[in-house]
Amino acid sequence: MQKKRAPLNRTLTLTKLEISEFRKNLINAQDKPLKSDQIGNKIINGDIFKTIDLLPNKFIDLLFVDPPYNLHKKFNLATFKKMDNDKYAEWLDLWISKTIRLLKPNASVYICGDWKSSPAIYTVAEKHFKINNRITWEREKGRGAKSNWKNCSEDIWFCTLSDNFTFNVEDVKIKRQVLAPYKENGKPKDWVSVEKENFRTTFPSNIWTDITVPFWSMPENTDHPTQKPEKLVAKIILASSNPGDLVFDPFMGSGTTAVVAKKLGRKYAGIELDFDYCCIAEKRLKLAEENKKIQGYEDGVFWERNTIRNKKKK
Repeated sequence: MQKKRAPLNRTLTLTKLEISEFRKNLINAQDKPLKSDQIGNKIINGDIFKTIDLLPNKFIDLLFVDPPYNLHKKFNLATFKKMDNDKYAEWLDLWISKTIRLLKPNASVYICGDWKSSPAIYTVAEKHFKINNRITWEREKGRGAKSNWKNCSEDIWFCTLSDNFTFNVEDVKIKRQVLAPYKENGKPKDWVSVEKENFRTTFPSNIWTDITVPFWSMPENTDHPTQKPEKLVAKIILASSNPGDLVFDPFMGSGTTAVVAKKLGRKYAGIELDFDYCCIAEKRLKLAEENKKIQGYEDGVFWERNTIRNKKKK
C-alpha cells in the first residue's frame, strides 16, 4: 500500500512502470568477477559480503561509507540488529578489510557513524588507514528526550591510505554573512560586499552546522530511514575527488552518493541490498540529468544554512 501523502509532500515514490524500467539498469551480483568498465556508473543490487570479492583491484578514488550504525534499525525489508561493541567492530572489520585492495594508492575514505558506533569505527579504521580527522555534523531533527541531551550530531571519519591524497580546499569553502564587518584603512578586511550585503568566504572546519537533513518538502527526500543530505556528500566529493574520478559506496541506500557524484561530474558505483532502494536511486539519477542543483551549494560556493534565503528575501 502506498502511503497517503500531504499535498505538498515531495518525497520520491515509484510506480510499477518505473520499477520495471529501472531494474534494467541494475547489476545483479553473480559468481563471476566484475571488471571496472562493467560497474562504472552502475548500482549493484546485492549483499556486500557476497559481492565485494567480485570487484576489481584499485578502481576506487573515493570511498564513502554509510553503514548501519550499531542500532536496531529496519531498512524496508531488512533489519539490522544491535550488537555488543566488540561484535560490531568485528562486523565492520569483515568488510572494511576487504576494501583495501579496491582502493587506488591515493584514495580517500570517509566512514559515517554516530556516538555509539564511532569508537568501533575508529578502532577498525586505525588498523587499515591513516586517520586524518573526524567531522562532526549537526543532524537537527527530532523533538529530543525528557531525561537526556538531544542526540543531534553524527560523525564522519576522514581516512587515507597515505599522505598522498586529494584535498581541494578551495572547492569547499563556506560563504557566510558578516554581521559585524571590520575595516582596515577604510577597506573591508577578509570580507566583500555583494548586493548590499556583506559576506566572508571561510575555510571549512570539522564541525558542520550548515546541513539540512532531508525532509518531506525537499525534492531529494525518500523513505529511506537514514538518508544523508546531498549537501553533506557534496562537500566530501568536491574536497576528496576530481572530475572523472570514481566514487564508491558499498551501502548505497537511496543513492545520495551516486546522485551527487553524477551532479558534480564524477563517476559512481555502489552496492545496495534492497531492490526498492536501488530503484529509488535510479529514479534520482534520472532526475539528476535534468536538475543538477544541490541545496545550499550555489555558484561554486557552500552557503551557510539559511544565508541564501535571507539574501534573496532582501
